[in-house]
Amino acid sequence: MPSSAPHDVPRPEYPRPQLVREDWLNLNGPWQFEIDAADSGLERGLRERELSGTITVPFAPESELSGLGHTDFMEAVWYRRTVTIPAAWAGRRTLLHFGAVDHDATVWVNGVEVARHRGGFSPFTADLSAVARPGEEATIVVRARDSRHGLQARGKQSTRYRNFECLYTRTTGIWQTVWLEPVPDVHLRRPRITP
Repeated sequence: MPSSAPHDVPRPEYPRPQLVREDWLNLNGPWQFEIDAADSGLERGLRERELSGTITVPFAPESELSGLGHTDFMEAVWYRRTVTIPAAWAGRRTLLHFGAVDHDATVWVNGVEVARHRGGFSPFTADLSAVARPGEEATIVVRARDSRHGLQARGKQSTRYRNFECLYTRTTGIWQTVWLEPVPDVHLRRPRITP
């Protein structure tokens, strides 16, 4: 299978081995990044402007592999990346896939909200056909909110500053592969096999 992920991209393998498609573009690697400690980024214009730092996707900001290793609480984090959709994908729909974003993710492409997903452990997809065409640039902005207050699935993530007992350091933001792929108008989304 040809891959459109250079060898220096982290996790370069196609992320969904059960449903491999020939054409795809791996978006792992450096993204602009900013911590939004008070979750006030919409009012401060983080959706419209360049962000102050960088992060290596698909590693959570708490991880050393992300380039940050920031383990304090983060109410919200922002990501930004501009990519050119391959012109060879003309005539097909462009899908933007997220393997997982913890916990409450909102995604804008070229200023238009294309997805909202809650749940830090499951994948989600946005169809970009109405906001970006093959051969054009697409600016992807992601806000991930992850509070230690209130009800949400956490698994064994600590609600304290440090690890304690069997609970470990939190995971915030993008922590699985992000990729683009073209599909025809009629395509298989997810197989469901019923015995």
